[in-house]
Amino acid sequence: MPGERNGEEALLSVCDLGFTYRDAGGPALSNVSFQLDRGDLLVVMGASGAGKSTLCRCLNGIIPHFLTGDMAGRVMLRGRDTKQLKVAECARHVGLVFQDFEAQLFATSAELEVAFGAESLGLPRPEIARRVRELLKLVGLSHLSARRPASLSGGEKQRLAIAAALAASPAVLVLDEATSDLDPVGKSAVCDLAGRITSDAGARAVVFAHHDAEEAVRASRLLVLSQGRVAALGTPEEVLPNVELLSANGVAPLATTSLFAALDLPMRPLAEAEAAEQLLRRKLGVREEIAQAWERVDVARRKAYGRPLVEVRCLSHAYDGGEPVLRSVSLTIQRGEYVAIIGQNGSGKTTLVKHLNGLLRPTDGDVLIDGKSARDRPLRSLAQQVGYGFQNPDSQIFASTVSEEVSFGPRNFGLDEQAVRSRVTESLQAVQLAGREDEDPFSLTKGERQRVAVASILAVRPNVLIFDEPTTGLDERESRSMMALIDDLNARGHTIIVVTHAMWLTAEFAHRVIVMQEGRVLLDAPTRSVFSQEDALREAAIVPPQVVRLSRRLGATALSVRELVEALREG
Repeated sequence: MPGERNGEEALLSVCDLGFTYRDAGGPALSNVSFQLDRGDLLVVMGASGAGKSTLCRCLNGIIPHFLTGDMAGRVMLRGRDTKQLKVAECARHVGLVFQDFEAQLFATSAELEVAFGAESLGLPRPEIARRVRELLKLVGLSHLSARRPASLSGGEKQRLAIAAALAASPAVLVLDEATSDLDPVGKSAVCDLAGRITSDAGARAVVFAHHDAEEAVRASRLLVLSQGRVAALGTPEEVLPNVELLSANGVAPLATTSLFAALDLPMRPLAEAEAAEQLLRRKLGVREEIAQAWERVDVARRKAYGRPLVEVRCLSHAYDGGEPVLRSVSLTIQRGEYVAIIGQNGSGKTTLVKHLNGLLRPTDGDVLIDGKSARDRPLRSLAQQVGYGFQNPDSQIFASTVSEEVSFGPRNFGLDEQAVRSRVTESLQAVQLAGREDEDPFSLTKGERQRVAVASILAVRPNVLIFDEPTTGLDERESRSMMALIDDLNARGHTIIVVTHAMWLTAEFAHRVIVMQEGRVLLDAPTRSVFSQEDALREAAIVPPQVVRLSRRLGATALSVRELVEALREG
């Protein structure tokens, strides 16, 4: 198989691996083979349900020892079959960090969290202390060694979970969707860390399952899974230019390769610098009149908005008497706007939007919804005007059928049964789930559960819809489907507020962007204007999407590959 090497000295060897969960209709993995040596960084990609998490669990013995089913083939750790090893023995060779990394943290301080893995090996205290010091330094947390894990930011918790997984000095580190909740800088820091782990003096191998093609450029090899089978295995230079293969398997291709494919150009460069050089050599650039036309469209859209619907006035908030998380924030959102709120983990994004529907009350300042203060209004009243979609749909869903879930809000507000049924039908049609009324929500995919949660909000008919990280954990197809739904809701007149770390989503869909930094508003402007302010974004540690960076080299600020393709063709 392409990408395989002689595995006699391999740290880890996977040969014809297959696995079918008990009572499942078909295999989660089939005939997967690859090998890992010291210093390897293998990135695993694929659509939701492709088998990425199943593969990760096979590598450290969770399958077949904890999660049972029918396992075929072999996973060999230093020449020993995982079927013949105890999970504790596997864990000494393979450290695993789950997507829900916070569930792995339990100690009362960062240093005790890291020490646990070394203590479980019965190592002498001086050796444990040495490992703790070195690992906290490796992940950049030495200055937080005494802090409670629960008090750390999302990115800091992630790095702590990695340090804890490395405490037993495993030869292989497996990261299963471990960056899905992180901001762009936090995600990049974890990817940098994965690279350091493979290149340090005691070089380990890393298996990293994620969806980000830009970060996958750093890999030694890429493994693309499709319905549990190997769709591609090779270097980034071999796999990433294949736009058609990636798109067909739920992976968003690079903007550079997508652009060159759409323009039918022979090369498909991975980096925007090389892509810009190739385009300019062909005299392909964005003419000034095209950029001016983009601006005119943006101005016309802003003029079409209605009256102020959300007004935030000098809002401040501190949790439990601590340091303020929001610091005198003021802004206005008009009826019909589509606003994205971005910023690093801990910048105050979610704290801000939770004031809009009464989930949080101001420490100081006020919030007005449709001209009325939200400070003393009951949650019931605010919920009818401002709907809130949580990052995890399972935090909202509780009923045994889709129909019961969606009908809860209207029924709770006293509507008669005929009106309730009408709203359920209307809401499920809006999210393309008509006909699924009698299904169990928890039997649906995460993308479908997201739609059920949206339908339950729509059934109350709020004017404002807030979505907190609506694409977290979704593959390319699911993400675009969710964003198309939100875009359609905005077109129907709903005011949309999206809290997100996905810069491509922000650029392609939002009309206006609010950049938060340390509890304050750093930037508040139309999307194209915000992404044109490179120095300010750098100050906020925001990395624009690749298509924006590429278009800036070509003389303008394009917000999507489609927009840039049209501009270059016209040029």
